[in-house]
Amino acid sequence: MGDLELLLPGEADVLVRELCSFPLREMGSGGWNQQHENLEKLNMQAILDATASQGEPIQELLVTHRKIPTLVEELIAVEMWKQKVFPVLCRLEDFKPQNTFPIYMVLHHEASIVNLLETVFFHKEVCESAEDTVLDLVDYCHRKLTILVARSGHGGSPEEEESQYSTPMKELQKQAELMEFEITLKALSVLRYITDCVDSLSLSALSRMLSTHNLPCLLVELLEHSPWSRREGGKLQQFEGGCWQTVAPSEQQKLSKLDGQVWIALYNLLLSPEARARYCLTSFAKGQLLKLRAFLTDTLLDQLPILADLQGFLAHLALTEPQPPKKDLVLEQVPEIWERLERENRGKWQAIAKHQLQHVFSPSEQDLRLQARRWAETYKLDVLEAVAPERHRCAHCSAEASKRCSRCQKEWYCCRECQVKHWVKHGKTCVLAAQGDRAK
Repeated sequence: MGDLELLLPGEADVLVRELCSFPLREMGSGGWNQQHENLEKLNMQAILDATASQGEPIQELLVTHRKIPTLVEELIAVEMWKQKVFPVLCRLEDFKPQNTFPIYMVLHHEASIVNLLETVFFHKEVCESAEDTVLDLVDYCHRKLTILVARSGHGGSPEEEESQYSTPMKELQKQAELMEFEITLKALSVLRYITDCVDSLSLSALSRMLSTHNLPCLLVELLEHSPWSRREGGKLQQFEGGCWQTVAPSEQQKLSKLDGQVWIALYNLLLSPEARARYCLTSFAKGQLLKLRAFLTDTLLDQLPILADLQGFLAHLALTEPQPPKKDLVLEQVPEIWERLERENRGKWQAIAKHQLQHVFSPSEQDLRLQARRWAETYKLDVLEAVAPERHRCAHCSAEASKRCSRCQKEWYCCRECQVKHWVKHGKTCVLAAQGDRAK
């Protein structure tokens, strides 16, 4: 990538070596923030490498230094923080921050890690290097997909619920909800890459996916509801590139990336020899899987020819008798990270929130300016544009944008009116970012 190289090989090696797990109490602290910035750099470099097709040094470093388990533990730790500590923090009467960006960075940490995992898990050796933590990652993906199915069942993505928020914390809660939707979609891609390795996974991991969570049936529900698609004003829209985009009539029969991920995951889980030998096709599972026949049109088979094998499997399944539930006594491993973190912190959520209120999320003006400068150095505009080369979208209405905020140079708008409407959300971040640029 030449001038757009973000990290030199030696720098990337140092950043990967230094990756470590932080206690929930220390999230948002100085050392944690430094690791978050390092992760963002590794994340952007991994995307640049994949885009340029010039090898995958970040993926190789993560495997060599055995850091995939560390990333999985950090991912689950920040997920637990969001569920257990963040709601308590929002309810504290004396918590009225002037700037919520430090908390936003903790919320964004989960998105950063899952994005990095999505990029590197394309390679089978990365999945293998996860070792026992692949069980924890399977559970994580199942939790996220369950949220996705539940959201589609209530009809609507979080973007549809527009209202005026009176406080910065309520606005932050809204941003966290929108971010969660994107994280669930990333988790779907990670799960698909795990299923690519189904023949080399441990029996415990297979049992977790097929028996404990019955992922094939969950994936069928995702295809039925397709939460990444919606109708808006009579037009079909799909969630892609971080926003909802209208699909042209000529493109509506084209298989979306997310639908493709679900189909490939189903193919792997149902037709892989190891998985077929261990999946119990009960009456419920048979009924759910046979729903897939309605989706297997000639148009779909033309785009994904391997699904012809799945079509044959379903035709055979329709003629077979359901299997009785298996009662084999099997000693198997279970995920440990979530249970361990919950055991270590049970009864301490309030204390953690109060500690972070006092020592982490109430920074001085000088600390905020220093952090703004570091953010500006981390998120270089030329690198960000190379990582996301698609057309810019308006920060307010998601239409194609050609105008950039003149102060911070970080947000795009389609017109002056949208910029004015978005200022209530963008204003504080814009001022901080501009101060960081001037402080260089």
